Amino acid sequence: MNNKIGRFGAGRAMHLASCIALAVGLSACGEAEKPNTSTASSTSQTVLQDSAASNSIDVWPALKPALPRNEQVESHIADLLARMTLEEKVGQMMQAEIKFITPEEVKQYHIGSILNGGGTFPNNDKFATPDDWRQLADDYFAASMDTSDGGVAIPIIWGSDAVHGHNNVIGATLFPHNIGLGAARDPELIRRIGEATAREVAVTGVDWTFAPTIAVVRDDRWGRTFESYSEDPEIVAAYAREMIKGIQGDKSSEEFLDGHHLVSAAKHFVGDGGTTRGIDRGDTEVSEKELAEIHAAGYITALESGVQSVMASFNSWNGKRLHGHKYLLTDVLKERLGFDGFVVGDWNGHRFVDGCTVDSCAQAVNAGLDIFMITAEWKALLKNTIAQAQSGEIPMNRIDDAVSRILRVKIRAGLFERDRPLAGKNGILGSDEHRAIAREAVRKSLVLLKNNDQLLPVDAGKNILVAGDGADNISKQSGGWTISWQGTGNTAEDFPGATSIYTGIKQAVDAAGGEAVLSVDGEIKEDTFSNNAKPDVAIVIYGEEPYAEWHGDIASIEYQLGSKADQELLQKLKAQNIPVVSVFLSGRPLWVNKELNLSDAFVAAWLPGSEGAGVADVLLTDADGNKRHDFTGQLSFTWPGQVHQTVINRNDVEYQPLFAYGYGLDYTSDTQVANNLNEDGESYVDGKLEDAWLMVSRPRAPWKLYIEEEGSDLQWVNGNLASSADDNIVVASIDMLSQEDARALTWKGLRAGSVVLHTQKPQDLSRYLAEASALTMEVRVDEMPTASVSAQINCDGSDCSGALPLQNTLSKLPVGEWAEVSIDLQCFAEAGADFTKVSQGLSLHSKGKLTMAVANIKFVPGAREQAQVRCGS
Repeated sequence: MNNKIGRFGAGRAMHLASCIALAVGLSACGEAEKPNTSTASSTSQTVLQDSAASNSIDVWPALKPALPRNEQVESHIADLLARMTLEEKVGQMMQAEIKFITPEEVKQYHIGSILNGGGTFPNNDKFATPDDWRQLADDYFAASMDTSDGGVAIPIIWGSDAVHGHNNVIGATLFPHNIGLGAARDPELIRRIGEATAREVAVTGVDWTFAPTIAVVRDDRWGRTFESYSEDPEIVAAYAREMIKGIQGDKSSEEFLDGHHLVSAAKHFVGDGGTTRGIDRGDTEVSEKELAEIHAAGYITALESGVQSVMASFNSWNGKRLHGHKYLLTDVLKERLGFDGFVVGDWNGHRFVDGCTVDSCAQAVNAGLDIFMITAEWKALLKNTIAQAQSGEIPMNRIDDAVSRILRVKIRAGLFERDRPLAGKNGILGSDEHRAIAREAVRKSLVLLKNNDQLLPVDAGKNILVAGDGADNISKQSGGWTISWQGTGNTAEDFPGATSIYTGIKQAVDAAGGEAVLSVDGEIKEDTFSNNAKPDVAIVIYGEEPYAEWHGDIASIEYQLGSKADQELLQKLKAQNIPVVSVFLSGRPLWVNKELNLSDAFVAAWLPGSEGAGVADVLLTDADGNKRHDFTGQLSFTWPGQVHQTVINRNDVEYQPLFAYGYGLDYTSDTQVANNLNEDGESYVDGKLEDAWLMVSRPRAPWKLYIEEEGSDLQWVNGNLASSADDNIVVASIDMLSQEDARALTWKGLRAGSVVLHTQKPQDLSRYLAEASALTMEVRVDEMPTASVSAQINCDGSDCSGALPLQNTLSKLPVGEWAEVSIDLQCFAEAGADFTKVSQGLSLHSKGKLTMAVANIKFVPGAREQAQVRCGS
């Protein structure tokens, strides 16, 4: 059987690339051999319908349950229900995070499910071993089955975000993120990745993975774009089917949920990839037909494969939150599409439903949510849900239906018998077999966008300079959802058994008798190479820093907006007449025309994961000068040619990409891509100056967060906790409205110091002065300052920084409550700040003790008149 999908004919790459080589007339590119599709037209052409008034169930296929009814299972469910108290039933509907619940509490409250969030580990230990994971799983299981209090024994089910391998566990195999796998066009490979992931998860005693994400992304500014296989439902549907089979096993075979295969989750139902402006957790404003045909395509095949859980989405559909959407969760998913497993919520996602709070949401249960994913407030939510069932606000038949679904999955998965053949086994996590699959996936995911004068493959017997901050950086090449939630705070020591891209290149070059030298900044000395010659070629590896979820939402698709460090590196090498190969690490297509013009060859490597050697497998020749592997990857996302093309998708009526969907060169392509691609572009559209984000959930490029003390170097806050050398200043990620969307700042008063948003490349922000802007931020004062505090905007050089007293403003805020603080930017200018070369967009400086938290730091055009701090006040 041919498992390849969307494969163009032999001439497709030459045709598409020849259009690009013209650098004009791009509308013709990709049209000659455009694949057929029956999907709906682009969002921009959709006539929106009111979801409440215009529901049309017939746009959804009528499906039967994927598994035939098993009377023995149903009898078991009925017996358990008859013996369970209301408190036990509602306990089954709670999924608590392991940071907030002990095994003893699982027993006491009859809790049915637990999870570890991204960056949560057994014993709060990042270096917890697989055996530590297994032991904690055993402890929770034993507690759930303890009937000493007279309760009914119902096994716990543990869920974990194993989204590109068992990525929470050090030493696990990390596969390329979904965006790269989409470029591989190989569903059979996806199934093998699912199988390998399930085995590695099973080793740690975890029963259930929150994967795959089967979103269809329409706006590449979305922070979860890398979790999607494609902008096209064709690929997403094919991959969803195979990934579910890989994780759970074939539903028709004895391998189904056999302990080598685990419970899977299709997420996030539905429309998460279609939100307006690509805002995570935003509103998907599309017709029901488009919702069904584009955004739900992967759910049809996932359900047909027998997926046992579906995760409700954070987003809304035409204004109504999915966690409270009875029509979609019950009428469509459970009834029309025949889903007989359970629906689980996302991280406190029910709190956003109208009329709900984090600890009370009958609306979600009545809409069809079966399990609440709840964090610290699980006891209050449990208590309130029991009371709502007792009062009739939640009907008992809805409670029984939810618990029946949960029990059905637990019985099917063999959790009552606790048959775990791989738990605690050695030689599986990070095994050679699994790493070989991951390395194969890296090779197949690479997309060759440019190869002028057929620079690639590089002769491995030559002098090869390897440069860029992504070259020897496994954390960067792995992206978000890697050990920590955001993928930050990791070092090379956190990836035993993994291979950086540079290491893979060096191994291949050494084997061929050449010489590979790492120079991150591209500096070349006379003795850089042993033969004192200059490099024959430079391979430069660079790209996006790790991020996850809304922390990765961006306002512009321009790469390195405001910071041109990588461009300068490429320019330096080109100025020395060194041929340049760019290997671009990213979680989405970005506007990189400037980088393309400075590169002789350009490879979209996406986020390859732990097996960086897979890149070298394709870029370099063998010892005899022959290619080792060819490029086979094809774009599963359209690549933009203009900075404003944030929404550009296959089958749009006006489709003028730089590189079309399906594009990808190989070594038979004799193609020249123009070196004069348009470099004009602004980060805002139609002349409108958008808010400048300095720190919204996370520091935004080009800004990074640092601790600064007199006499010490700037200390980068890379991760969710950092402190100065003597703990005088501490910066920690905390929750304001969402997970880790704010920073707690503590000054202990040992000496004066600052927390700063700094950039290596000074920024010209003078246009924000011209637009009457204000610096705005959310502030919470937890301990009032004991000495002077100032807000500063600083620049490189002397006598060009502006400091404003902030102590009086902070003293007027209510302690322990969030409030907005806004400062007229003109005041910083009058105090001496030179806005043409800003190096610190904000510095908070304290000379004494102070405890506060900050979030959502922005320059907001037109906000001067509403500023609380005005010049001279």
